[in-house]
Amino acid sequence: MKSKYISLLVSLVLISACSHNRHALDSENNVPKSRLELSEKKNIPVTFFPDPVEIVSVGDSLTAGVGDSKDAGGYLPYLKESLESEPTITSVKMDNFGVKGNRSDQLLKRLDSTAIKGSIEKADAVVITIGGNDIMKVVRNHFSELKMDQFNDARKGYELRLKQIIEKVRLYNQDTHIYLVGVYNPFSQWFTGFGEFDTIMEEWNKSSERIVSEYDEAYYVNIGDIFTGTTAEVLYTEDYFHPNDLGYQLIADRIYNHLDIMSLGDALAASTKGDENVDN
Repeated sequence: MKSKYISLLVSLVLISACSHNRHALDSENNVPKSRLELSEKKNIPVTFFPDPVEIVSVGDSLTAGVGDSKDAGGYLPYLKESLESEPTITSVKMDNFGVKGNRSDQLLKRLDSTAIKGSIEKADAVVITIGGNDIMKVVRNHFSELKMDQFNDARKGYELRLKQIIEKVRLYNQDTHIYLVGVYNPFSQWFTGFGEFDTIMEEWNKSSERIVSEYDEAYYVNIGDIFTGTTAEVLYTEDYFHPNDLGYQLIADRIYNHLDIMSLGDALAASTKGDENVDN
């Protein structure tokens, strides 16, 4: 009788052990899988996420792309291609609000539009081309008798409006980076009797650079030297005033070299971190 109790006890122990081992095995099969999935998700590189870097371009014909044989937006497609070659950037969204002939006073008014305001609010960077048509207005108004004082007076108004443009962009977006592209000199070949255009451009660019330096996360991009001594190679042959395809590519390269790529990549990193926090 005693041996029967012993046999029964041994059987119960074996059954319990098998049940425990099966439960443990199931746990081992399930828990590591869950942990592995979580680990893999945490280690997904930033480039996995499709959030685009958003660039807003506002301004005059340089932004509109006058002279671009492909009518693709001037410097914008070249800049987009360069940015998308960056390992931390998966895609780039470009919003083009360029208008041929725009002066600083006209751009300042256009910044109030719902479309431009909405794009700037989401932008990682805002690129501005402005000033050339302010100079052109002086040329047109005083075509037969150009004087330095006329350009100096116009520059004072431009400086005031440029500050207002930058401050309006900053009002819409406290974090976006602002890039102001300088002006270049296509006038000299048309006005051989007035030799001060190089000086005028230099003074306007100095004003632009000084004003931009007064604001955080704002940068001045000089392009004047691109069009010095090589105008036949980089200007649109229909007017010898606007850039051609090569001119726009060189402008895009200059802007690209000034962009803070790390901060644009951080925008994607922040998006990635937000995705992880939601899932955790």
